[in-house]
Amino acid sequence: MKVGIIANPYKDGVSSALLKLLDILKSHKLHTTVEDETIAALDFSNKNIPELPATGLAKECDVVIVLGGDGTILDAAHRLGPTDVAVAGVNLGHLGFLTSCKDTEMELLVSALATGTHHVVPRMLLKATVRLTDGSTSEFFAVNEITLTRGQTGRIVAMDAFIDGDLLNHYRADGLIVATPTGSTAYSLAAGGPLLSPKAQNIVITPICPHSLSNRSLVLTDSSVVELISVDHSEAPTLFSVDGRCPVEVDHGGKVIVEKADHKLNMIRLEGRSFFSTLRQKLHWG
Repeated sequence: MKVGIIANPYKDGVSSALLKLLDILKSHKLHTTVEDETIAALDFSNKNIPELPATGLAKECDVVIVLGGDGTILDAAHRLGPTDVAVAGVNLGHLGFLTSCKDTEMELLVSALATGTHHVVPRMLLKATVRLTDGSTSEFFAVNEITLTRGQTGRIVAMDAFIDGDLLNHYRADGLIVATPTGSTAYSLAAGGPLLSPKAQNIVITPICPHSLSNRSLVLTDSSVVELISVDHSEAPTLFSVDGRCPVEVDHGGKVIVEKADHKLNMIRLEGRSFFSTLRQKLHWG
């Protein structure tokens, strides 16, 4: 098995965690390569560690271990790009809905990888196509969600939402979230959306502070195509983002089309761990 490593250089204790992980992987005789940006940011260039860019890890490795938190995993997924490589997260952060284990459990994780006693859970992704009125088109992929918000202005967002060509609603709100099941535990949850199992094949639309008490989250099938059209006639454009990054200003008449992506993100889960046990722990359920 070939293992790649991506780390968040801004997390406390990440240098020692990376060195410990490298020792554990070596003890299990697993070939290891570290992302070049991680090596540079942590100033490990003098440690003679094999390195590759993130896209190279996606091509050459069987597993990529990410040291950080949920945000680091999201960032790593975007840098890896469309790939079948499995991703295991080691939690150095706070919430850790996406991570496989804590930093104190790295021996357990590596042992599971070496013996093949881990599980791979495919996570559904979204593809978003942004079409601006000047004719330009851009494509993005989301692990958690795409959002349309009011950006830097204090004005509400006005947009029409269509599902498979049929008008759903004319939204007036602080914004709108279109989320995956994975993203149902993130921004969508904070905005009052439902929790979905990561194995679900659904798309969730959740308004952010809607200006109508009748507006609620809507759960759609994964075959649905969501079309969002900005109808705000003010000069301020709507701000599009994907997983909290890649901001794009969508002008009046601009369109965002959201649908299930053709590829998935393969996340590693250890034996005896489940999404529901994570919910109990993170949300302090009984």
